[in-house]
Amino acid sequence: MSRFVFFDLDGTLADRQSALSDAVSGLSRSRALPFDAERWLRIKLADRATADDFTRLRDAFGLKVSAADLWREYVDLMSNAVTCRPEVLEGLARLREAGWTIGVITNGAGDIQRAKLAETGLARLVDGVAVSGDLEIRKPDLKLFQLAASRCGVSLADGGWMVGDNPAGDIGGGYQAGLRTIWLRGRPWPDGLPAAYHVVDDVTDAITILLNETE
Repeated sequence: MSRFVFFDLDGTLADRQSALSDAVSGLSRSRALPFDAERWLRIKLADRATADDFTRLRDAFGLKVSAADLWREYVDLMSNAVTCRPEVLEGLARLREAGWTIGVITNGAGDIQRAKLAETGLARLVDGVAVSGDLEIRKPDLKLFQLAASRCGVSLADGGWMVGDNPAGDIGGGYQAGLRTIWLRGRPWPDGLPAAYHVVDDVTDAITILLNETE
């Protein structure tokens, strides 16, 4: 097996949910949004956010500010609020030292996902990134995994790993790409989906498994 691994970003390497709450609160204060608009944002952005969401926000609530300005401010607030725990960064550094190639495969808009990677310090620890917005597709589409492999300079045919919290997107997608998988439990597991190779409670446990594979 080749020593490469792809990680999901939101909910796996980085804590999106607490950052989302902070970013929406900050935007609402900055733009003096009505309560209904803030509540609308929290619902609409619960799973992902795109620039189009802010066009719909502006239109739905008759806001005078441009959607582009709202989106740029949200991206800045979100990237500043998102966090990656020090032990996760340290674990990734240990993987690199052990000779692993590390990629990130994430659903979302390219600008916001790359901003998160830069602000958390993850960007300096990964060899390549594939964002769904790059191709207008989403995990579990095989093309996204192929893009990640290309950007990391590896081949899916050589085998590798996928680590993530989304059963269908991360584990199902990884399985279809011929990768061994590690699932961070939490979301309901859908019927008919092949079992993950390993199941863990924290991404640091997944990193430990991978480091043990190196030995």
